[in-house]
Amino acid sequence: MANMGGFSVAGMKKLQKQLNKIQQGNVEAFIDACAKELAARLLAKVIKRTPVGQYPASSGKKGGTLRRGWTSKNHEEAESGKKASAKAYADSLTIHHYGNTLVIEIVNPVEYASYVEYGHRTANHKGWVQGRFMLTISEQEIQNIAPKVLESKIKKFIGECLK
Repeated sequence: MANMGGFSVAGMKKLQKQLNKIQQGNVEAFIDACAKELAARLLAKVIKRTPVGQYPASSGKKGGTLRRGWTSKNHEEAESGKKASAKAYADSLTIHHYGNTLVIEIVNPVEYASYVEYGHRTANHKGWVQGRFMLTISEQEIQNIAPKVLESKIKKFIGECLK
């Protein structure tokens, strides 16, 4: 007959208590926090990648409206120069639940954002300005690192619950 090794009922009860801790832990809040962290990382990447207009001092124009737009609710707020951190803005975003899918919508309300993202014709209609793809590239980077980020957060969450 094979040896089954040491088996302790007390050990099983301890494991059961630890698993109950995970179940009682606020799993929904943890999942939402993971989604918001990924959104904050995306915002940080897209903000760095967004170009800033360079204007002569005599023009009276101020660059950076498009960059500030990532953490603004509207175009006017972006133009005002008020700056919010990517993390704080991501924490204020609403998470939509569609079945097993979580969606956080990240929008740049600056009216010309899509033209800079995807490209556009020149004013005289004789040329093309290439897009910068700040959001597209940043989304791809986040999709690549998301499994590792989530894995480390899940390990930490389970480790805290099993203490």
